[in-house]
Amino acid sequence: MVRLFVPREHEMGEPRVAASPDTVRRLIGLGTEVWVERGAGEGSRIPDRDFEAVGAHLADQEGGRDADIVLKVRRPSADEIPNYRRGAVVVAIQDPYGHDDALRAMAEAGLTSFAMELMPRITRAQVMDVLSSQANLAGYQAVMDAAAIYDRAFPMMMTAAGTVPAARVFVMGAGVAGLQAIATARRLGAVVTATDVRPAAKEQVESLGAKFIAVEDDEFRAAETAGGYAKEMSESYRRRQAELTASHIAKQDIVITTALIPGRPAPRLVTRAMVESMKPGSVLVDLAVERGGNVEGAVPGEVAEVGPARVVGYLNMPGRIAATASLLYARNLAAFVETLVDKETKTLRLDPTDELQRATMLTHEGRVVHPNFAPPAPDAPTGDPNPAESATPAMDAAAAGAVTEPEKGTH
Repeated sequence: MVRLFVPREHEMGEPRVAASPDTVRRLIGLGTEVWVERGAGEGSRIPDRDFEAVGAHLADQEGGRDADIVLKVRRPSADEIPNYRRGAVVVAIQDPYGHDDALRAMAEAGLTSFAMELMPRITRAQVMDVLSSQANLAGYQAVMDAAAIYDRAFPMMMTAAGTVPAARVFVMGAGVAGLQAIATARRLGAVVTATDVRPAAKEQVESLGAKFIAVEDDEFRAAETAGGYAKEMSESYRRRQAELTASHIAKQDIVITTALIPGRPAPRLVTRAMVESMKPGSVLVDLAVERGGNVEGAVPGEVAEVGPARVVGYLNMPGRIAATASLLYARNLAAFVETLVDKETKTLRLDPTDELQRATMLTHEGRVVHPNFAPPAPDAPTGDPNPAESATPAMDAAAAGAVTEPEKGTH
């Protein structure tokens, strides 16, 4: 029987948990024995008794020493790794870019690790797409935080004392988080505009009732690869787009930025001069602050005063709505675990040739095995062999902490 362990998250005050009573019941139905660390669900409003009620066993932090599979939200820290046996499988949001030392530590500990954010964009894997599930909530929460800080009403109101104008909201990036931000701001009654580097995003933005803002020339219309990724734009186009964006931002009440590129610092979309051109009381929410930020002046974990505006740099936006985020994340993981357990023998089944496991496996049998992160072989060429098709997704935020959401979002 496969033994599965769900620890409490100890890094960065992470309130989410990698299982729910619903998924525990589902995992036990697969033939697994589920153990949950005491207090693991407290930050997501799931008491221990709710896990016990569906058949889970409670354990201390050391309960993972005999586990075959460990389900986490974030990559295990150096202090956690010794709690897991060699050969154990760790499934989490691994944030592998720029963390070679952490990957080596997992490999040297003999862990087989899977990065849920690397799940391929195929029909079979849609239910496992943690980037979409968490980014949806990040986009929603970004608008709710903006509304809470913005000291005016969102919708237009017609009263006997006069008319209250609707708030103007500009969303930069129309992936999953951006589209949800557009939809949420529209529900609150704001006048919404949005921009994105992909031409296909225009139709998605307009379908939600927002106006699309971009320099729509021939270069823009050709700015998307066959895989749906954004191509690198010319310096001339970037300059003209920046001028358009700057003049538009000056008229906005709220700006929400969501741009990230895997493995690179977040692109700077809003300069300090743009922020200072805004009206007093304006609010900017930077969903990329964990990777350096899209907005100049954003401070991780704080609401910074920049000129006449406030720049919101809250970390872990999905964690601010943890009770909902955990339920969705747990379902993503449970669906993936179903591919790791043999339904007939009830044993762990690792198959590096399986397209899901191959795409997400980072470490295995003492080595870093993912081609994007494995050390190059002697005399092997380095660099991206095909920059035009490299992993540069459409603008959108790392909704699961420090990861990038998919390039073709739904709302």
